[in-house]
Amino acid sequence: MGLNIVQKIIKSHLLEGELKAGKIVGIKIDQTLTQDATGTMTYLEFEAMDVPEIKTELSVSYVDHNTSQMGFENADDHKYLRTIAEKYGLYYSRAGNGICHQVQLERFGLPGKTLLGSDSHTPTGGGIGMLAIGSGGLDVARALAGLPFYISFPKVLKVNLSGRLSPWVTAKDVILYILELLSTKGNVGWMVEYGGHGVRTLGVPERSTITNMGAELGVTSSVFPSDDITLSFLRSQGREEGWIELHAADDAEYDRIIDIDLSILEPRIATPHSPGNISLVKELAGKKVDQVCIGSCTNSSYKDLMTVAQMVKGKRLPAGVSFVVAPGSKQVLEMITESGALSDLISFGARIMESACGFCIGNGQAPATNAVSVRTNNRNFKGRSGTQSAGIYLASPETAAACAITGVITDPRDLGIKLSEISIPEKFKIDDSMIIPPSKKKDVEIYRGPNIGDPPSSEPLPDSLVGEVTLKVEDKITTDHIMPAGIRLKYRSNIPKYSEFVFEPVDPTFPERCLSNKEKANIIVAGLSYGQGSSREHAAICPAYLGVKAVIAKSIERIHWANLVNFGIIPMMFVDENDYDEIEQSDELSMKDITKAVKCEETFIIRNVTKNYDFKVKLELSKREREIILAGGVLNYISNSKSNKGG
Repeated sequence: MGLNIVQKIIKSHLLEGELKAGKIVGIKIDQTLTQDATGTMTYLEFEAMDVPEIKTELSVSYVDHNTSQMGFENADDHKYLRTIAEKYGLYYSRAGNGICHQVQLERFGLPGKTLLGSDSHTPTGGGIGMLAIGSGGLDVARALAGLPFYISFPKVLKVNLSGRLSPWVTAKDVILYILELLSTKGNVGWMVEYGGHGVRTLGVPERSTITNMGAELGVTSSVFPSDDITLSFLRSQGREEGWIELHAADDAEYDRIIDIDLSILEPRIATPHSPGNISLVKELAGKKVDQVCIGSCTNSSYKDLMTVAQMVKGKRLPAGVSFVVAPGSKQVLEMITESGALSDLISFGARIMESACGFCIGNGQAPATNAVSVRTNNRNFKGRSGTQSAGIYLASPETAAACAITGVITDPRDLGIKLSEISIPEKFKIDDSMIIPPSKKKDVEIYRGPNIGDPPSSEPLPDSLVGEVTLKVEDKITTDHIMPAGIRLKYRSNIPKYSEFVFEPVDPTFPERCLSNKEKANIIVAGLSYGQGSSREHAAICPAYLGVKAVIAKSIERIHWANLVNFGIIPMMFVDENDYDEIEQSDELSMKDITKAVKCEETFIIRNVTKNYDFKVKLELSKREREIILAGGVLNYISNSKSNKGG
């Protein structure tokens, strides 16, 4: 049988393993990206590997998260990132140049290439036919060093698109519909491939919106074919020489196929507090709106903002509604300025934010108490906006603009507006002056501010563990719950300080209790889909620093699972999920012969000493993951490997 797109790209990059679902494969990574919230630790880890220069085809360090610079910490970290890029041969995208995924799409991404990014929305690149995967920073550091990236060879879901979207129905509504079908959990180990005649009705910005929010499904990546529409986009960016055609074979096979008729879809909206809580916009029509935010890596393209500007032109923002617009890149900002669209947005009442992640990650624009905020970003976890009591709704730019115009949740079809078609320009405005290319200097001094420390050290796994259930949490605990972002992000390079805020939204006493529990290991017990959301590896690093040795859950999401392993925390899953109900916080658990179990066993018996009973967990670990945990984490594992090879 012929190969599908996912299989073709993996096969062409295969370094280790076999192309069989569930088997571990190691693939070559062509490109990497980092952003400043995850990049500092990534490069500290890369430095610890003692590699003289990067070994990828192209790598970019972006500054797009902590651009407000409240205090010296962020500015210091940006200077560190700039000097790292200069020393090791990376491109450096300065603050103000744009959101990493938008700029990567515009200026660097190429079909058929692999991209690994220390940000969970890296699959945005699938919109131009890349196999783009989000991961923890340590995996990106390994890729920079020329080492393979390991994944379980995926099952592939084919989404066949037919028909054409009706007026006012958008790519955002497509992915919200898919989230409605598949939910945010239970999709680990899958990739999504889009095909069918309907693909040709979607431009690269629309395709990238869909692949971007594939991250909310929990799949490893999502990818579109590379066709003449992809070529047209690359040509408009002056990069057509990197185009290749990429399609699935006519006889390619898939593990599951879903058919979607684009013509029957309607505007949708994700309601608090999950991207998987989907309703039709018309079902919520009339609900008062306090804030509307348009931007993020999901919906901040030229086409998105030109559409919004056309909708609001000549109108005035209702009293009591705050309207925020953040262009995705400097390119987008310059082009909407030259077209007059920026003036239309400002005249309506928009507040123009920097081309950065901003409100999407809780870095500014926190809504009022109990407010309703309609946003075009990709996540609406409770408290992520910076206001615990706010209700965040996720919608398309068209629906968000309709809400801003009326002051209530509004189906854009009900406005009576007729839009002119907005097409991709033949030539985008290209100005890469905010991107510093790789330096040829070898004697660069790395700048290290006082907030920057080394990655924490760890010890090999002991033969046995006696631990306390320091925290028990429910389903859908996100990495935002574990490591809050917003104002806390500035401590990302300072692990002892950042660790003071582990599980702050859930239980602020957790760090103190961990540190006082010096005689026993700390253990976290969790429900379904533990660790969903952002790729931030600090959700593993900081718990490891506090002495967490194991997470026992009903299920654990892919990126977080990998991060736990990378920092020596054992990910375990209940064989019988009913055992979750029996365990209470503060129970003492005994794990005798844990080293022996991690070496070779698929299941393991844990003794609940407090309750005087045994329960069984699964150790679904690859051979490599077992070796990493035994060593106490990836950095120890790499160091041991070098020692065994004589240097």
